[in-house]
Amino acid sequence: MTAETPAGKAGRPGWPWLVAAVLIGVGLATAVVFATRFGDDPNFVESPLIGQPMPDVTLEALDGSGPIHFPDLVGDITVVNFWASYCFPCRAEHGLLTEAARQFEGVNFVGVVFQDTSDRASEFLDELGRGYPHVIDPDSRGAINFGVFGIPETYFIDAEGIVVGKIVGELRPGVLEDTLGQIILGERPGTQTLGTVLEQP
Repeated sequence: MTAETPAGKAGRPGWPWLVAAVLIGVGLATAVVFATRFGDDPNFVESPLIGQPMPDVTLEALDGSGPIHFPDLVGDITVVNFWASYCFPCRAEHGLLTEAARQFEGVNFVGVVFQDTSDRASEFLDELGRGYPHVIDPDSRGAINFGVFGIPETYFIDAEGIVVGKIVGELRPGVLEDTLGQIILGERPGTQTLGTVLEQP
């Protein structure tokens, strides 16, 4: 004689298994969303500046040649890179930026010295090469207007003066060229996170 199963419970999985199955399903769905929208970084946050006009900023050239008024650059694609002499990722990516400035004729490149002295920044460029204009941002007005959190950060502005891309962290071979290629084709690459950034030392 076999024991009867209590009425209403036959064939039903236990509640712990049901809860676990639901949680696993939600976790997988969330992972798919992050993988689809944000690549490998679940902490990715799109820059609020994307799709907005380039900030109206005027900063003095590091070499003393005079001010650079950023809106005057509208009409050509512009790359704005925030860097400092104490930043090792900035040192590592500097060659990629100078090579791209040479390769992409008609694209403006501007380096913005972030929370650093003009003397140290000049020594950095004397060692690694200049290649394109650099400006000093002594009170971080430019960084604040661009929404810079740390360095290195690189912003991309299309020929209409609209911010269409941002790269957070150290640039990698091919990424800078691919991003510029997208903008030349009229695309908006948005924000890419390639690594962490350094705040003021």
